[in-house]
Amino acid sequence: MSQLIRQQAERQHAAARVMARADELAAISETPDALTRVYLSPQHLQANQQVAQWMTQAGMRVWQDSVGNICGRYEGEQEGAPAILLGSHLDTVRNAGRYDGMLGVLAAIEVVHALHQQGRRLAKAIEIVGFGDEEGTRFAITLLGSRGLTGTWPDNWLAQTDADGISVAQAMIDSGLDPAQIHLAARRTQEIAAYLELHIEQGPCLEQAGLALGVVEAINGARRLNCRFMGEAGHAGTVPMSHRKDALAAAAEWMIQVETMTREQGGNLVATVGTLRCAPGAVNVIPGEVTLTLDIRGPSDEPLEALLNALLAQAQVIAERRHLQFSAETFYRIAATACDPGLQQILRDAVSEVQGGSLTLPSGAGHDAIAIAERWPVGMLFVRCKGGISHHPAESVNVEDVALAIDAFSRAVVALDKNA
Repeated sequence: MSQLIRQQAERQHAAARVMARADELAAISETPDALTRVYLSPQHLQANQQVAQWMTQAGMRVWQDSVGNICGRYEGEQEGAPAILLGSHLDTVRNAGRYDGMLGVLAAIEVVHALHQQGRRLAKAIEIVGFGDEEGTRFAITLLGSRGLTGTWPDNWLAQTDADGISVAQAMIDSGLDPAQIHLAARRTQEIAAYLELHIEQGPCLEQAGLALGVVEAINGARRLNCRFMGEAGHAGTVPMSHRKDALAAAAEWMIQVETMTREQGGNLVATVGTLRCAPGAVNVIPGEVTLTLDIRGPSDEPLEALLNALLAQAQVIAERRHLQFSAETFYRIAATACDPGLQQILRDAVSEVQGGSLTLPSGAGHDAIAIAERWPVGMLFVRCKGGISHHPAESVNVEDVALAIDAFSRAVVALDKNA
């Protein structure tokens, strides 16, 4: 068997193993008919144990850290060398798919498994982390696992409670963790060289481009606002059209402008009006007040802020022309997270080698890389998912794409080891 054929066969075996293990993890759920696995639940700890077993089989030293992340280390040529950190999360939303987060952890294990089978060590160590909470499903706070590594847990997180009134601190105690030891999960800057995360795209761009893999340029920044048009309610039959102060008509005009102006702006910016509520809300009454939400995202903060300001200014223009009042209040804000240019290039080269070309695209969803980027350079590799569907049982990837992803990811790790 030629070396090329052997490598292709090994790649297919690795991908098949990832798919089978994703199925095994999907069976670890608090509900039998829908995948749900939340932070510090018995199912989370069981998933950690299973992943720990696979890490051990791949030749890694394994431990669970003080915030519940499962970690493995494959030592470099020299013991104690800085590590290339690979990982993603093992928690899910409710009624989830089986690849969001888990695919990144399982593919990373295959990178180490291949090196272990070859008896090969890199100059740097490789560490893999299965983060305990990225989604925020249980406690409505996100990135608990990755912020454990960066040492940036806010003081008030321990008091945050779930729907049953159980606090983070109590959940830790119930799981055998010590809330007083959270700081022990934090890693020193010099211990880690860089972070690479493999993840399903959660969007349709790769599928539309006919490509299995893409390289992330940035994780979108986001702003969320509660907006309000205040007009004047009136009888639907007696108030002439020329005298109306229709808040819903103003909101509808602005919604069209939100769509149009965002499309014209380009630059991978997106804007969404996700909720709309009219008052008084009767079929025969002119709406006097409309409240609506605006969600706006983009890979760079400056154009994102510029578009937001332009949209709010347009709302004011519409309101003034119609003799209404407009107000807006921001209730959520997160900065864009740029991926490291050097890591982007390493990933682009690796992707081009395995699929003949590469696509650079933003991530519209958040990832553990947001937290990690506060301490170390980060890079992300996207894998095509069917229909762009995620956070849903229909979430799907195919084994051929996973095989390409493992190949590209492995090449990127080796290249990073040589270049760093």
